[in-house]
Amino acid sequence: MSENPENTPGTESAEPTAPVLTGPGGVVVNDLIGAASELTPEPAPAPIVHAPFTGIVNATGRRKTAVARVTLTAGKGVITVNGREFEDYFTTPVSRAVAVQPFIAVDGLKRFDAKVKTHGGGSTGQAGAVSLGIARALLLVDASYRPALKSKGLLTRDSREKERKKSGQPGARKRFQFSKR
Repeated sequence: MSENPENTPGTESAEPTAPVLTGPGGVVVNDLIGAASELTPEPAPAPIVHAPFTGIVNATGRRKTAVARVTLTAGKGVITVNGREFEDYFTTPVSRAVAVQPFIAVDGLKRFDAKVKTHGGGSTGQAGAVSLGIARALLLVDASYRPALKSKGLLTRDSREKERKKSGQPGARKRFQFSKR
């Protein structure tokens, strides 16, 4: 749109002026009516086609004092932890459920194999570390998994750690018995 000579700075006009925005390449776009002068539509970017995953991805997860190093490959859903089968290593159903949450979130339980080496902590900490490691590895495989993993909180490292014992008392928070007399 060409500028109206009557609407130059310093002159008043009864007609309200529309805000003028510039688009890509300096093209003037009228925001109120959505019309544009000399606007040439840019070609839409081609959709990203994800090739089937065939490689190997490594990621690390931590929880409390446990550390899990995860190697993710394309496969049929075989998970080994420290050289043992998944069900043999994590004996409680809760630990198993926590560890495979990322696969369930992206519907990838039968599409990937995971080889995990974990140390430190107990079964709960190790299950949480495995979960974070698998989630981070899945994110490296396909970035489109991010919303599904993020909505379930699987990409956030649980920063809660054991509080240290303080001197002059028996534990982190517990105090010795107080005697008034």
